[in-house]
Amino acid sequence: MNTSLLIQLLVNGVIVGMLYGIVAMCFVLIYKSTQVVNFAQGEFVVLGAWVCLALVVNMGLPFWLAFLFSLVFMMVFGILVQVVLLRPLLGEPVISVIMATIGLSIFMQATMNWIFGNNAVRFPQVFDRGTMEIAGLNVETAYLMSFVLSLVVMGLFFWFFQYSRWGLAMRATAYNQQIAQSLGISVGRVFAMAWAISAVVSGIAGVVIGLVSAVSNSLAIIGIKVFPAVIVGGLDSIVGAIIGGLTIGILENLAEFVDGQYLHIGNMYSVAPFYVLLIILMIKPYGLLGTPDIERV
Repeated sequence: MNTSLLIQLLVNGVIVGMLYGIVAMCFVLIYKSTQVVNFAQGEFVVLGAWVCLALVVNMGLPFWLAFLFSLVFMMVFGILVQVVLLRPLLGEPVISVIMATIGLSIFMQATMNWIFGNNAVRFPQVFDRGTMEIAGLNVETAYLMSFVLSLVVMGLFFWFFQYSRWGLAMRATAYNQQIAQSLGISVGRVFAMAWAISAVVSGIAGVVIGLVSAVSNSLAIIGIKVFPAVIVGGLDSIVGAIIGGLTIGILENLAEFVDGQYLHIGNMYSVAPFYVLLIILMIKPYGLLGTPDIERV
């Protein structure tokens, strides 16, 4: 057994899993606040990457400044999506809102194809060193950036929900919208904030992924790849999203190792998370940390 390769893949799995975790938190944040699954989450990831790349390449901004501007753009975009597209659907059946997010996904795909094209484009050299050696392992600098940013985002999420006024308002809204509104909480503002935070975090993930593998519209597939992480952890659990993301990230790389060394089936890297998804749904339909919803009939 190639132990060094296994350790390298496991480390990559943890780093990628952290990134999956923060994207999964975006799904959970939207669902907890609005009871809606955002099927355009993958397109949010791609849009953040394209905006940052355009600011660097076309406007000549330094990467870190372009990165901050792209996050501001994503925040405004998230608020506009909620106010313009989704707020008029308040009180409508959930399926109507879900179909609106699917329509948004298709619209964003077409618009980004028109504006940015279909070709993959790489960021200019951002870091002085492409890889760094840590404990004998070569780790891409962009992956280390991903790991650090993921920890920062998770820490901010914890502080926001536990101690900030708006975080407490968001938790109350997630628990019961009518009670929250009766207590003076603006549910509409909470919804807008949830979409803004989701868009910003998706933009962070998109830029990091773009640094590693180039920016293209095909990156939207991460929205589908992360969905098993959301279900595994629990659709309404922030901590579950992190655990699910780490699980899927490690599992993908383990599947690649086993397939490359022993099975030689091919494509196990892509399909393994969905096998786990099916198993979790059969054993624990609400995920590892999801809240069971029991109704009397």
